[in-house]
Amino acid sequence: MGTVFSEAERAAMQQAADERRATRGLKGAAKRDAEREACTVAIEQLTGFDRTLASRFHVLVTEVAPHLDPKTWYGFPSYARDGKVVTFVQPAAKFGSRYATVGFQQDAALDDGAMWATSYAVVEWTDGVEERLRDLVRRAAGSDPGEDR
Repeated sequence: MGTVFSEAERAAMQQAADERRATRGLKGAAKRDAEREACTVAIEQLTGFDRTLASRFHVLVTEVAPHLDPKTWYGFPSYARDGKVVTFVQPAAKFGSRYATVGFQQDAALDDGAMWATSYAVVEWTDGVEERLRDLVRRAAGSDPGEDR
């Protein structure tokens, strides 16, 4: 019987376990601060276009959806609402892919009829890519709960 998970997949699962251990016992602002720092470190450890994409996406999300909390998810820079990941960057180098992806999880408000995309391949950062991602993040994140006050 062959291996069920690749080395990269096992490493990602180990990163997820490490992420949970790193914030165990932390609550509120302390947990958010630790998760934000982990996201920043994950971005800084990337190279080439993966780092460019993750850095620019981080700025974009903090501008468009400041109510999403930066964190890591399987080692990916990600952004969550109420602890649930809404969007993330999967670096190309993570699984030896030819492109990085920006993905959206089920809590992203992107529903569009009977079918919609949840992942986008990104090979360069252009004004058009930024505009499209801004729109997607705005829709995915929903409104800032603080806006209703």
